[in-house]
Amino acid sequence: MPATVPFNESLLDSHLVVDARTPLEFAEDHIPGAMNVPLLSNEERVEIGTLYKQTGPYEARRRGLELTAHRYPAMVAEIAEAANGRPILVYCWRGGLRSKTVTSILELTGHQAVQLQGGYRDFRNHVAAFFTPYVPSGPLVVLHGMTGIGKTTFLLGLRTDIWRVVDLEGLACHRGSAFGELGLTQDLTQKRFETLLWNELRQVPPGMPILLEGESRRIGRISLPGNFYDVMREGTLVWCDASLETRVARLIDEYGRPEYKEGMGAALERIRKKLGGEKYTEIAGYLERWELKPFMAELMTSYYDRLYYKTRDWQEDFTLSLEDFPAAGEELERQLRDHLRF
Repeated sequence: MPATVPFNESLLDSHLVVDARTPLEFAEDHIPGAMNVPLLSNEERVEIGTLYKQTGPYEARRRGLELTAHRYPAMVAEIAEAANGRPILVYCWRGGLRSKTVTSILELTGHQAVQLQGGYRDFRNHVAAFFTPYVPSGPLVVLHGMTGIGKTTFLLGLRTDIWRVVDLEGLACHRGSAFGELGLTQDLTQKRFETLLWNELRQVPPGMPILLEGESRRIGRISLPGNFYDVMREGTLVWCDASLETRVARLIDEYGRPEYKEGMGAALERIRKKLGGEKYTEIAGYLERWELKPFMAELMTSYYDRLYYKTRDWQEDFTLSLEDFPAAGEELERQLRDHLRF
């Protein structure tokens, strides 16, 4: 019998993590840093599951052995090369036969391997518990402001030794607005987003401020987990501003690519009713003629500025100008040292 261990975050740093599930299961979500070495293919898992239901475990296991035995040498070689002398942690869906088989084969061939108790299911429970409720390891600092100000670009350019920036939109593969999927594909699952966010947050040193961009409860099709949105609202709230001219220039920098034109037209169509027929026709004309300055300016004044932050039930702790990113970074540090005493 292979040795088993319960999930602990430290295992991710000390072990090579091997996911023995199918590629489809792995794509839905997996433990951070895991490599996928499937014991069964997607189709084979369906076949074995059907056989188990129809004839029982004996025939299913016999068929499983027929399908997989010839792969064992290659699997061991692949895992051993990736491990490079490190101990190995193997998991499947719930710590069952697949991970037990792979762990046993590794042990038999002289490798130090353990099986994860409860498999991915227990890891998933660990992530869910982390967000219910979410208790930050340090103060949360949340930057709000009108679309186009450049909050994401500003945050990602900040120094990393005194605070940690968590890019929620980057993790969600969506910018969180009507035009937020341009150039991106939000094909990750809710579970995958939660795992990625958990992995970012778990690595923040205790007490270090965590900087984020203000978001709604949903970013595209992805929802913020547990009480994360409510905890963000209780953090240090920063209102960012910049001139309309600066915002338009930054939006053109980000979105002004000919390959985005079709997607911009589709996004504009989705907000047609909110714009009204006359205003929609005007803005669509700018887009068709690729007149980006009036196109972006009208989007700001006629849509985004009317929709977002039209009313706020909270008061910012301080205001930050993002006209100049380096100067804003210095001012943010000064303000936070006063507010947070870090």
